[in-house]
This record gives sequence, structure tokens and C-alpha cells, in this order.
Amino acid sequence: MLNSQTPEAVPLVFLLDVDNTLLDNDRFAADLGAHLEQAFGDAERDRYWAIYAQLRDDLGYADYLGALQRFRVGLDNDPALLQMSAWLLEYPFTDRLYPHALETIAHLHTLGQPVILSDGDVVFQPRKIQHAGLWDVFHGNVLIYTHKQVMLDAMQLRYPAAHYVMIDDKPQILIDMKKRLGTRLTTVFVRQGHYAAAAIDAPGAPEPDISITRIGDLRERKLADFQPTADTSAATH
Repeated sequence: MLNSQTPEAVPLVFLLDVDNTLLDNDRFAADLGAHLEQAFGDAERDRYWAIYAQLRDDLGYADYLGALQRFRVGLDNDPALLQMSAWLLEYPFTDRLYPHALETIAHLHTLGQPVILSDGDVVFQPRKIQHAGLWDVFHGNVLIYTHKQVMLDAMQLRYPAAHYVMIDDKPQILIDMKKRLGTRLTTVFVRQGHYAAAAIDAPGAPEPDISITRIGDLRERKLADFQPTADTSAATH
């Protein structure tokens, strides 16, 4: 159980997304597609991704294990099916961390309290974070919600702070959180992965406070860069 006492507020909390922010989830998806093709063929690979896409639309987050459960229909006698869960749960996510991701987290620890704030299910997403070594690096400060942008009250109860910084590859998440937290939030857009690429090709959305090319760029940032009074108009590079 959580401690019934309200945690003491800290000056600054860094909230970090995981997929395509700290680790290259696009490469994991490519590896999964290649493995499905090798084990079951092109048609079954495409069927898995169709199931995955439908589940994502229904649930609002990626559910690789749930898609696998539905994917089993018609394949119960295929010996490769039972190997898929092990492939997913034992995938070496530590190999998919972006360059300098761990150094970035260490740097942010010198400036404030880093916390993972991720969307996802309650089995595979925690497993991914653990296997990537991130659970230990964040000292267990991990939040996983169905829709994190609507769970900000719960987040603030767990990690009260004078100011927050959200680091994410999805501009819409940053926009939604900025609407709710206003000047108490500094938004950092990391231009990594397919969601970021799609957003760059679709201009017109409000600009984030800070835009960076890769997660490792945050190692160069100082505390003043994240303060609400900082001049973030010149912070994009």
C-alpha cells in the first residue's frame, strides 16, 4: 500500500515518457514484425498488426500481449505460438536505450526528481521498463497510466512539486498537459520516433517550450532552462 502521508513537495519534478523518448520502441516493433514473419509468415504477421491496431484504438495504448492473446486464434497447434510470449517478455530492451539516455537521467537527478510517466498496460510496460534497466535508474519512481494526460491530479499527489517538466515524443500529450498545468509545466518535445516525425510534417500545433533532436541533448541543459521564467523562445535547436 502507498504511504497515507502526503509526500513533501520538491522544487522540480522531471516527467519522462519511455517509448521513443528513452528507448527506441520503433526498433523493437521492427524486430517484432520480423520475428512474426519468420515464425508465421507475412499474412499472419499482418494479422497480428491489424489486431494490435484495433486494440490500440479501443484501449488508447499499446497492448502487445493482448494482441498476442487474440492472435492465437487458429494457431493453437503451432509450436511457435507458445514461444512468442517468452520472446516479448525477455526482449533485451536495454539494447534499445537511446545513446546517452542513462547519462541524461543521471544529469536530471542533479537538477530535480526524475519520474517515469508512461502510458501502457500493467504487465508488459512495467516489464519493458525493468528489462531496460530504467526501473532501477529511476529508483522505482515509475507511473504507468492508461492515459497519463488525464491522470495529472494523481501524479501530483504522488509527486508534489512547485514545477514540472514533461519530456515526450508526442506533441499532443504535451499540449494536453500544458492546458491542464499551465505555467507550472515546461514541455520538452524530443524529435525521435514516428510520432515525432508525423508531428513535424503536420505543422500548426502550439510550439513546445523546448524542442530537442535527441534525448542526450538534455545533458547540456541547466536548471534555469526549465524554470517557468526562462526564455524558452531561444531554446529550440
